[in-house]
Amino acid sequence: MAETKTQILIVEDDLDLSEMLSAYFKVQDYDVLTAAWGKEALELVQTNNVALVMLDIRLPDIDGYEVCRQMRSDRRTQNVPIIFLTEKRDRVDKLQGLELGVVDYITKPFDVQELRLRARNAISRAVRQTSSNPVTELPESEVADQRLGELLLHDDPWAILLIAIKGMSEFRESYGFVAADDVLRAITMMIKNAVREMSGLDDFVGHLAPEHFIVITTPEKAPTLKTRITTRINQSSEYFYPLRDRETTHHKPDVEYISIESGVLQSGSEYVDVEALKTALLASTETPKE
Repeated sequence: MAETKTQILIVEDDLDLSEMLSAYFKVQDYDVLTAAWGKEALELVQTNNVALVMLDIRLPDIDGYEVCRQMRSDRRTQNVPIIFLTEKRDRVDKLQGLELGVVDYITKPFDVQELRLRARNAISRAVRQTSSNPVTELPESEVADQRLGELLLHDDPWAILLIAIKGMSEFRESYGFVAADDVLRAITMMIKNAVREMSGLDDFVGHLAPEHFIVITTPEKAPTLKTRITTRINQSSEYFYPLRDRETTHHKPDVEYISIESGVLQSGSEYVDVEALKTALLASTETPKE
């Protein structure tokens, strides 16, 4: 299976410069998209998995500042690194770009090899940052998979606690992304506090998926941790909702509200690989009784 190339977007209305940059970065083994208009660029970043945007400030329709502003206000594109390409050298212009979250700023005319190095470094930094969930700041699936794989290499006894948050999609649709992120942060704090109270400084806390938390701990601590975490989240769940909705939140059987499924998997069985371990872990969940 062919390796997927890193995709970049060049937004430049000077067609000669755009074609030159496109040809150069294709030779560097990038998958290159181009746009000459700001609105076209916004459409492309919505429909493609772009790892970097090289963005000219002066465009025929909306300027690069507005393109950057709209990308940063959209969850799907807010973390995509942006390098401004511009003839402007004024300090105020640079500060404006940096305030909008531009990661680098290169003025024309520029050395294309310097641009290549800056692009490579920006993509590398973004990849490192995405190893953590942007909302909870916990390690995400790639790091979690690595830790699960390490369990299969050693004979020391272990236990994995899975906490799955159900109903977040419905909550997000009703109350918005900001409120949903606040709920995930609150749940993260409850989990981390419970682990800390159990002297679990060496325990791993991370994500299998954005709404699936795992704690890698010892068999002795896992049952107590499970009870402590699920109890706290259940007792706090009504406070996730606005005051006006709390009285009716749990009295609508046709609506799925935030709830918890949890499970514990312990060493003792043979797992051929990480995927088999994760399948068994997901199968271990059960909805806790009230």
